Amino acid sequence: MLKGRHLIGSEDFTIRELEEIFKLADEIIEDQDSFLDSCHGKILGTLFYEPSTRTRLSFESAMLRLGGNVIGFSEAASSSVKKGESIPDTVRTVGSYADIIAMRHPKEGAPRLASFYSPVPIINAGDGGHQHPTQTLTDLLTIRNTKGQFSNLTIGLCGDLKFGRTVHSLIKALSKYENNSFVLISPQELKIPDYIKSDVLDKNNIKYIEVERLEDVMSSLDILYMTRVQKERFFNEADYIRLKDSYILDSKKMDLARKDLTVLHPLPRVNEISYEVDTDPRACYFQQVKFGMYVRMALMLKLLGVR
Repeated sequence: MLKGRHLIGSEDFTIRELEEIFKLADEIIEDQDSFLDSCHGKILGTLFYEPSTRTRLSFESAMLRLGGNVIGFSEAASSSVKKGESIPDTVRTVGSYADIIAMRHPKEGAPRLASFYSPVPIINAGDGGHQHPTQTLTDLLTIRNTKGQFSNLTIGLCGDLKFGRTVHSLIKALSKYENNSFVLISPQELKIPDYIKSDVLDKNNIKYIEVERLEDVMSSLDILYMTRVQKERFFNEADYIRLKDSYILDSKKMDLARKDLTVLHPLPRVNEISYEVDTDPRACYFQQVKFGMYVRMALMLKLLGVR
């Protein structure tokens, strides 16, 4: 069903198609050795126009563990982009060498533009403050394994909700499932964009509240999704310095939470989660990293149409 498709936004796949990917990811987790040569002879092209650690290495390790190879660049300055090459020309060129492309770009909409010209599937690995659908697949697989369901959940999203592309993608994805509600926790300056509220939450009659104090809502949450305040999205450093310490999750706040809370974070963190929380069994963000590799393995197998 997914062979040859692009993944640009978290809304691109139906619930049924997502379930296909998650079931395959579960098979990979159960018996990774069975998939060692699944992508033998296949090449992943990684076009990363801005820095990345987890996402880029996750894609690369996923393809290598499937028996394939990787080509690409980790910064635009090391490619012909520095000479002025356009996105359409870059993807048409790399698409002549690779079977599938993972692309990260600071400009919103760049991967969608690339998909119009690419001869191979394009996977959006993050575009500015817009979306990050493979992080959403990672988040969903983690939720599936820790909560056992995608419905009837109260999800707290905390920190930079304005520029946080992972937050935008996750809201869109979880809005497909029944009886979920959202608690949006941020300072006024970093509130969720109006288009997310109007086009996703309000349009689908999904319950949500906006608050500024994390302590006031900890006890009501099934999932707490922490985010860092992103320095690279600010034009004014003074604003960043003023807001960067708005929320810090520590053991005292964890004492207010349910025993079965799941704490997620797309990483990297700066100081928004205290290191003392890492040993709490409810802290699942490093499990999340591992799930990210498995779900990208499953996604590429599906888009390439190979087992």
